[in-house]
Amino acid sequence: MTSSPDERSFRVAAADAGRRLDVVLAAHARLPRTVAARLIDGGAVNVDGGPARRSHVVRAGQTVAWRPPPHEAPVLKAEDVPLRIVYEDDWLLVVDKPAGVVVHPAPGHEHGTLVQGLVDRGARGGHGRRPGVVHRLDKETSGLLVVARSDEAYRRLAAALARRDVGRVYLALLVGDLPQDAGTVDAAVGRHVRDRTRMSVHTAHPRPAVTHFTVLARAPGYTLAEVRLETGRTHQIRVHMAALGFPVAGDATYGRRRRPAGLSRHFLHAARLSFPHPEDGRPVSFEAPLPAELVAFLDTVDIVVPAVWSTSPPAEE
Repeated sequence: MTSSPDERSFRVAAADAGRRLDVVLAAHARLPRTVAARLIDGGAVNVDGGPARRSHVVRAGQTVAWRPPPHEAPVLKAEDVPLRIVYEDDWLLVVDKPAGVVVHPAPGHEHGTLVQGLVDRGARGGHGRRPGVVHRLDKETSGLLVVARSDEAYRRLAAALARRDVGRVYLALLVGDLPQDAGTVDAAVGRHVRDRTRMSVHTAHPRPAVTHFTVLARAPGYTLAEVRLETGRTHQIRVHMAALGFPVAGDATYGRRRRPAGLSRHFLHAARLSFPHPEDGRPVSFEAPLPAELVAFLDTVDIVVPAVWSTSPPAEE
C-alpha cells in the first residue's frame, strides 16, 4: 500500500490482541466488517508496514495503517420519520431520537430509520448507508445523538469519540434496590461466548468498558440512576447493570423477566450529550428531558423526576 494524505493508522491495544485483523479494523474504523474485509483484500491495509490477510491475528503494539474507502454517495431516500432537532448548524445536527426508531437501515429495518429522516437535512460523512452517524442508540432507547453534516465534521467527531471527549449521560430505571449511592462498573464487554446475538461480560473477545452511575431516587423494587459512559460498547449500560444484578427495567434481552405493566420498552434515555464542536473545538452541551411515557411510569412507582431532568434548557450556540 502506497502512502497517501488520506492514510490513517492506529496501534493495536492489548485488549484487541489475538483478534482477526478485519474484526479489529472494523471496530476501530467504525466500518461494517464486510467493508473492512474488502479494504484488506484490496491492499488498502498494512500491518507494521506490510500487507496482511483479513484473517491475520494481530498483536498488541502493531501498527495498522489503512486508507478509508471512497466516499459513497447516499443511496437512501428521504422519509417522514418522527424526531426532534435540538440544534443544527453547518457542521452538525443534534437529534432527540424517540424510542422505536432505528438509527440506520439494517436487515429487518430497511425503512423509517433516523438517517432516512435526516437525508434532506444534510446528514453526511462516514458510510453511505448511515451518513453522518457518529454513534448510535438502540431502537428502544430514546434521547440525544449528534449527526455530522460533512466528511470533515464526521472525521473530527469520530476522533473526539475515540479520544473519549464525548460525554454521554443516560437516565436508567433499574430493577431492584441498588445498595450503593454511586459507583463504577469496570468490566470488559464482547459477544456472549454462546449466544452471539447478545453482548456480555462473559466473552472470548473482551473490549474495555467502563460505566459510572449515581442514584437519583429509590422506590420499592426500583432505582432511578444517572449513568455516564466512559466507553461506548454495544448495549454497555444494559449489560453492565444486568451484570450487577440490577437490570434496566423493561429490558427483555438482558433483564430475563417480564416487562412491568405500563412500560412498553426498556427504561433508558440519553439525557445529556457534550462534545468539542468540530468547527473550533469549543465545548457544547445539550439536554433532553425524559419522554412523557417514562415520566408516567415513574409516577406509577412513586418516583418523582428530579427537576434538572424535567425540562430541557436552551441548546448552546
